[in-house]
Amino acid sequence: MLIDSHAHLAGDRFAVDRSDMLKRAWAAGVTHVVVIGDSMTAARDLARTDPSRLSFTTGVHPHDAHTFDADRDLPRLRQLIADGAVAIGECGLDYYYDHSPRELQLQAFQHQIDLARDAALPLVVHTRQAEEDTTRMLLAAAASGVPGVLHCFTGSPELAHAAIDVGWCISISGIATFRTWERDDVLAMVPDEQLLVETDAPYLAPVPHRGKRNEPAYLPSTVEYVARVRHTSPQSLATLTALNAIRLFRLPVVSG
Repeated sequence: MLIDSHAHLAGDRFAVDRSDMLKRAWAAGVTHVVVIGDSMTAARDLARTDPSRLSFTTGVHPHDAHTFDADRDLPRLRQLIADGAVAIGECGLDYYYDHSPRELQLQAFQHQIDLARDAALPLVVHTRQAEEDTTRMLLAAAASGVPGVLHCFTGSPELAHAAIDVGWCISISGIATFRTWERDDVLAMVPDEQLLVETDAPYLAPVPHRGKRNEPAYLPSTVEYVARVRHTSPQSLATLTALNAIRLFRLPVVSG
């Protein structure tokens, strides 16, 4: 099994060749993809085309927090939960780009934490240069019973420890294959049962595909690197991360 736990497949970057892209993913050994809900309905509609191999999330990215209206958007999110969303997100905090005012990011994130708690769903969390606030909100969410994952992890060992200590997962993307990557210490310390892998497609294609539009078929390159750092085989790493994704997102059981 090999599961891409985070990919943005419903957007315009795949409009021309989405079907062929998915065929390449299955041919590369990917057995399931969690499609991130960048819009209110597109990820759901894509997942419905192949529900045994595609699942979807729903949420509001911190870049878009300035557009978030609780009275309008929470009912829409609840409807998508009823339609089968497996997680809330990606949501969180991004103080690097600051595309939305930080206060609005905090408010939108808290609304989605509350939604995840009420729906008994995990959170998919984006965080960049916002570790203090992310840690505080992560710990509060976990204390209220909300599981989750820090996706595309590039943070500090301290942030990783905070997540790991409350049972959250850490997801590794193709960034780990870049020359600028400096977090092998995190790769080595994440417990087997809390590790996920992802592409974050169409972004962050791993070496040797760097510079191309990323897609799930490139996930094996990330798996190979992570397996090497963790002194295991790519096959073993693929299986354990797939089982973790199945457990966290309550995915349909898939097989290669």
